[in-house]
Amino acid sequence: MSSQPAVPDKASMRASDADRERVAEVLREAAGDGRLSMEELDERLEAVYAAKTYAELEPITRDLPTPGTPNAPAPAVPPGGDPARFGGVPTSHTAIAIMGGFSRKGDWVVPKQFTAVAVMGGGEIDLREARFAEPEVTINAVTLMGGIEITVPEDATVRVNGIGLMGGFDHGSSGTGAPGGPTIVINGVAIMGGVDVRRRPPKKSKRDAELDAGRDYRQERLEARRERHDARREYRHERLEARRDYIRDRRDSRYPDESD
Repeated sequence: MSSQPAVPDKASMRASDADRERVAEVLREAAGDGRLSMEELDERLEAVYAAKTYAELEPITRDLPTPGTPNAPAPAVPPGGDPARFGGVPTSHTAIAIMGGFSRKGDWVVPKQFTAVAVMGGGEIDLREARFAEPEVTINAVTLMGGIEITVPEDATVRVNGIGLMGGFDHGSSGTGAPGGPTIVINGVAIMGGVDVRRRPPKKSKRDAELDAGRDYRQERLEARRERHDARREYRHERLEARRDYIRDRRDSRYPDESD
């Protein structure tokens, strides 16, 4: 009775260039996410391109997530809202501009009820970087031959109830926001003036700008490394082709076609 041939262990099988490139791509993505430093990336890429078997490739990415798998779920927003965004002592409850202007923007605490008045003047209310004393706040905006611009966060639920008398009260930004965002109710009247309500993305902090610059720099270095490794792989293939041609030429010269 003949015995079945032994099935080779996959771990001991030789890895191909495509296998090595798949592992290298995992490393590049991890470095782009900040999971690996550039020095660690270099060390691991060297190990990847030196690996000959699957067993040598497997440990290189053992502590990294597989590309395409979801990250850890974000924590649920508590019923009272994000404590980093809601709560605190209101900075002010009113803003008045008479033939002048006012501004409320940056890091400030919006009260549950805020009143803004502009008479032959203008005002700016920017809520993108603000904290909210309550998850729902109300802004009462009144203008007389003046204007008020209100900027709300993109994730806010906005309800605009104001009216315009020989003026304009913008309702275009009314709508439902994202879960966990604030609810902003805007009431009032614009008499021969205007109240403009706009949704805009949050301003980038200095820290965010630095992080973006760091990611761009890492990406540029990753691309440069990718080009170098591609060049190395192409060089290796060219050497293999040259070696095959050499062996074929030697064989042909050693065993010429006797039929000629």
